[in-house]
Amino acid sequence: MSQHARHDSAHVVALTGVGKTFANGVSALDGFDLVVRRGEFLSLLGPSGCGKSTALRLIAALSEPSRGSLEWLARNPGKRPRRDIGFVFQEPTLMPWATVAGNVALPLTLAGVAAQRSEAAVAEAIEQVGLSGFVHAYPRELSGGMKMRVSIARALVDRPQLLLMDEPFAALDEITRFKLNNDLLDLWRALAMTVVFVTHSVFESVYLSSRIVVMTARPGRVFTELAIDAPYPRDERFRTSAEYAGYCRVALEALSEAMRLAESRP
Repeated sequence: MSQHARHDSAHVVALTGVGKTFANGVSALDGFDLVVRRGEFLSLLGPSGCGKSTALRLIAALSEPSRGSLEWLARNPGKRPRRDIGFVFQEPTLMPWATVAGNVALPLTLAGVAAQRSEAAVAEAIEQVGLSGFVHAYPRELSGGMKMRVSIARALVDRPQLLLMDEPFAALDEITRFKLNNDLLDLWRALAMTVVFVTHSVFESVYLSSRIVVMTARPGRVFTELAIDAPYPRDERFRTSAEYAGYCRVALEALSEAMRLAESRP
């Protein structure tokens, strides 16, 4: 059912026939095809363990495919653009001994950027996530939502063109999650980034995305794509609209069908 777009200059990266088998024999992905388009908000939607996070880590070059290929199509064809990717993990993974500013500065510090030169970029990233009043705070002084904001600021400090997010809001309460969804969309539009967002929430994927890729159960592959054509900006009026409910119903049906297909495999 999956339809894949033709490769052209509007695309960032393409995964073709990608498979990933771990040393313990578990096959996370098999025949996985995906094209990420420049400027889109793309969600990978699927059940837990379907290989969504594995796909994200392959794009980030944190892991290598067992088979198939990744091709970078924008800027530097064939090569992963350096410092053009930000990654937000499921957990904030902050250094407890460092302040908010110190945690956000980490990518620049690791890249050898002098502290004096990085100050402006760090301050800007912290402001972008709404934490300007907490520059000198330590992680133990922050709520779960604030810690995730620090993690997002750290991913943005290098001004990446591609932001990868691995279920960043899954552990947060619903009110905090809704607020961060709204703020993330504001950042995406303001910074003109491409976002690939992993989630197992139908409702979150529909609210955020311009396109949803529905994956089958492990070994993961693309089952179908759904375009979410509702205009941006999106707010609570959209979240409570009949249009939103209709998109959620279609996404839920696609996900259910993908899971039934997996269960019927020999």
